[in-house]
Amino acid sequence: MTKAGIGSYLKKHSEALVKDVGIEAACSLTGRSKATLGRYYSDAEEHADRFMPVDAVAALESAARFPHVTTALAELQGITLSYSMEKRNSEGGGVNSDVVALSQRFAMLMAEYSQSIEDGIITFNEAKRLLRETTALQQVLLQMKLHLEEEAT
Repeated sequence: MTKAGIGSYLKKHSEALVKDVGIEAACSLTGRSKATLGRYYSDAEEHADRFMPVDAVAALESAARFPHVTTALAELQGITLSYSMEKRNSEGGGVNSDVVALSQRFAMLMAEYSQSIEDGIITFNEAKRLLRETTALQQVLLQMKLHLEEEAT
């Protein structure tokens, strides 16, 4: 991946992180303005070298449902992450409910793919929807992994 491609990838995940937390909450948590946060994920050429500082990422990811930027950085290095359950509310159910959730998420991904490929072309918006479904599927798999690790100990 090129330097520009990596930058764009990180900016998209920074935007997802801010949107996950909410812009007002993100401003409060980081002590930065909406404009400053916007510059961190702007694709505009004048902001190409601006990225969210690590302290801001840490503050936002502690409030987010998913560590978007940390996951993106790990993926760029070929690293798979494992999350600590202590920071998340327990959803209960264990592996059996994870399998059900996994089946449902996969079905949603396949339905989205089927609809997207119907005309033979996957548009930008369709790709974004597929990416969201893929990320949701990834989260279910991670939850399942944690439950399996818990049962194995």
